[in-house]
Amino acid sequence: MGKAMDENTKRLLTTGERLIAAARKAGADAADAAVVRSLGRSVQVRLGKIEDTESAESEDLALRVFVGQRVATVSADVHADVDRLAERAVAMAKVSPEDRFASLAPKNRLAPNDGLDLDLYDPTTLSSQTMVAEALALEEAARAVKGVSNSGGASVSAGASGLILVTSDGFVGEKMRSGFSRSVSVIAGEGTAMERDYDFDSRIHYADLDPVEAIGRRAGERTVKRLDAGKVSTGSYPIVFDPRVARGLFGSVIGAINGAAIARKTSFLKDRMGEKILPAGVTILDEPLLKRRPGSRPFDGEGVRGETLRLVEDGVLQSWILDTATAKELGLETNGRGARTAGGVSPSSSNVAVSPGRLSPQELIAETKSGIYVHELIGQGVNLVTGDYSRGATGYLIENGELTRPVSEFTIAGNLKEILLGLTLANDLDTRFSLVAPTLRLERMTVAGH
Repeated sequence: MGKAMDENTKRLLTTGERLIAAARKAGADAADAAVVRSLGRSVQVRLGKIEDTESAESEDLALRVFVGQRVATVSADVHADVDRLAERAVAMAKVSPEDRFASLAPKNRLAPNDGLDLDLYDPTTLSSQTMVAEALALEEAARAVKGVSNSGGASVSAGASGLILVTSDGFVGEKMRSGFSRSVSVIAGEGTAMERDYDFDSRIHYADLDPVEAIGRRAGERTVKRLDAGKVSTGSYPIVFDPRVARGLFGSVIGAINGAAIARKTSFLKDRMGEKILPAGVTILDEPLLKRRPGSRPFDGEGVRGETLRLVEDGVLQSWILDTATAKELGLETNGRGARTAGGVSPSSSNVAVSPGRLSPQELIAETKSGIYVHELIGQGVNLVTGDYSRGATGYLIENGELTRPVSEFTIAGNLKEILLGLTLANDLDTRFSLVAPTLRLERMTVAGH
């Protein structure tokens, strides 16, 4: 796969340069072009049989043009007529409303051509036989756990993507990324008492993946542990979030400090810059230049190299997440967080890490004494405009500082402005993810049960 990508780099680069030239010829004052090539393969099995195999390959173009204070973006596959594509983009821009903030990134902010290697590409090629064998072994390990009664299936995937970005200001950048994943879902119990859970691993480098036996065993054990769930009484409880759930909570925080939400005034944190939004001692960093990490990038979707950004320091909000246009709208400068999509560029975080606390998860639960441990949330009950938070949940009671019986069909609610100030963090950071957050305890939330 790596060799095929290398052989196509020059061709894709030429295509990007042709797009820029065509845009200028069609009347664009400035333009940038992204050329993306992706390859992926996957295998799915269920109950010991192959259910599906897929192989996909695509090459796509995205051209963004600026005509005065007007901007338009068009996309197509790599076989499109670049001259016609550029003409269409310019024609669209001319009839678009003016956007006084739209522009290319400042030339003095563009990433240097220094060959920075973040170790984001692994050329390992998996045979179809290997992928099938891994998927079968993954499912077998999960089904071997006592109490597992059925399977939702197992999957193994491998892929890679490459991007070339060319701008009319002379920037040319190339980056490649690989990805490997394993996942399995199983069912325990029978009839209306059935429970489902899963486990997975996803890595940039194949050798970093957890063994199939470990992933399968964790999936089976998590599922069986959920059987015979009871109810919880309505009241106010300390709530401990499993890291899966903690990542989602901090994802809401990151969404609320995204510059686009601030510019639209759709964030509950819009007027909180320089204020305390988390407990003292809590820091949140965004680090795009870490090696072998899923959110890393040598340059962003506009060609800007981002540096480490302190989003929150000692509990105090320090920075917004910004691309060029959003930064201009807010009277600031881009911090290299522009993400490229088919529709253009918008602000997006890279590798976000929440600072760990001093307690292990076990110590945090023991210290909690009585409460609820939440391992799964249901629904989309987060209002980033007001900070209101209400989600369906399942988990386990915490009694006398220990996890006891499973509970389900309850709702937790609060407002992020208040509950974030009362959180306590454990020390179990899992760096597999682009958002790293540990087990945490929220001092008290309203629980609607029975």
